Amino acid sequence: MPATQLLRALPSIDALLRTREARALAERTGLPRLTALARIVTDELRAELQQQQAGDTAATPGANGKPTRAELLAEAVGRLERAVSRAGANDVHRVVNATGVILHTNLGRAPLSEAARRAVAEEAAGYCTLEYDLETGARGRRGGRAEDLLAELTGAEAALVVNNCAASALLVLSTLARDGETIVSRGELVEIGGDFRVPDVMAESGTRMVEVGTTNRTKLADYERAITTETRLILRVHPSNYRIVGFTAAPALVELCALAHARDLPVYEDAGSGALLDLGAYNLDEPVIRESVRQGADIVTFSGDKLLGATQAGLVVGRRALVERCRRNPLYRALRADKLALAALAATLDAHARGATFTEVPALRMLAATRDDIEKRARAFLRRARARLDADAFQFEIIAGQSAVGGGSAPTTHPPTALIAVTHAHASAAALEAGLRQRVRPPVIARILDGRVVLDLRTVAAVEEPELLDALCALRDG
Repeated sequence: MPATQLLRALPSIDALLRTREARALAERTGLPRLTALARIVTDELRAELQQQQAGDTAATPGANGKPTRAELLAEAVGRLERAVSRAGANDVHRVVNATGVILHTNLGRAPLSEAARRAVAEEAAGYCTLEYDLETGARGRRGGRAEDLLAELTGAEAALVVNNCAASALLVLSTLARDGETIVSRGELVEIGGDFRVPDVMAESGTRMVEVGTTNRTKLADYERAITTETRLILRVHPSNYRIVGFTAAPALVELCALAHARDLPVYEDAGSGALLDLGAYNLDEPVIRESVRQGADIVTFSGDKLLGATQAGLVVGRRALVERCRRNPLYRALRADKLALAALAATLDAHARGATFTEVPALRMLAATRDDIEKRARAFLRRARARLDADAFQFEIIAGQSAVGGGSAPTTHPPTALIAVTHAHASAAALEAGLRQRVRPPVIARILDGRVVLDLRTVAAVEEPELLDALCALRDG
């Protein structure tokens, strides 16, 4: 087929959009967006046909590399469907997290409690009292309920909410130490993830970093020698996602605070994960915010979507005078949390205040689940699965395994769990894992261990178990 004739066989954008498949796609994407994707698809096909005619390797269908008009249309339709699928791949979709990683950063960290979901959907989604006082009819304090609960739960004088923990660090450093020096141990100059590096945030805030001690050992005297008339703040950073063990030393927070206060300097602790309770019973050695405040930290920042179990937020608690200085900083307006985050945060903090932490907050409930609890659920799940699935195709086994806390919290803590190991007579572990991720709705995110797909019910809510079973049934044919 001559080059010009081959190019004439290429379907027009209009012909492509008139196909049954394209009309169905238009209902999902809208015609303008689909038209733009159709133009990209036809341009790609035209370029490939031109390359083919120039003697390059054929990239289009058809006998001897010479596709028919019908084949080109079918190819264009297939590419358009894939383009639409790719365009939606980066949207936010609900998934079933069967990895056993409780605070899975890529999957949105802490799942919201039922109360938090209701607060977002029923109270904050429309008009709401974000900055409105029903008693007076005047302007109210943004995030007031959440801030009051934070102060109550941590024993601090005041609290402030911004949109994430990095933002809270930037705000505090910019407010309290801009154009001055901040002293920090070399062992705490960490990179926490997503290229968040303590030195970079300090530089951006306008403070000058003064490093003291060594990577593994920093003494109180190191801080004392570094204090000058330019010192504005002493910073203590919880390392979150790594640990230095062995020959180490660091002053206790109470000692650091005593030194700083004797020199009229504030101490700022970046506590990271935000544990409101002592979680030592679950092998988590994380700072308890109330203890940091009690031991003298003047201002403390931590995350809302990690061990507190709420939505993404940066939480600032401490002395009222310092917190209010942060609130007055013009940077606060750029960093403040929105109404949805504040509603979810307040509902979660309310559960903590009522003592319902381990019953109502999903992340903490998952953390507290024992191996026996999870194995009991796994055995009940397998009874239902075996009743619906072909035993000749699917094989299941419950094996011992480990979950993870995730989210940069407790990197050395791996709660024991019971894993459901899945194999299929006609599909590899990689094919099963990909099928669960790509071919079912909602997608199921699993992991592969020793050549088998494993499912950890620690991070699967009880109400999601039927969806997990339906997903396996959808893959019964491999």
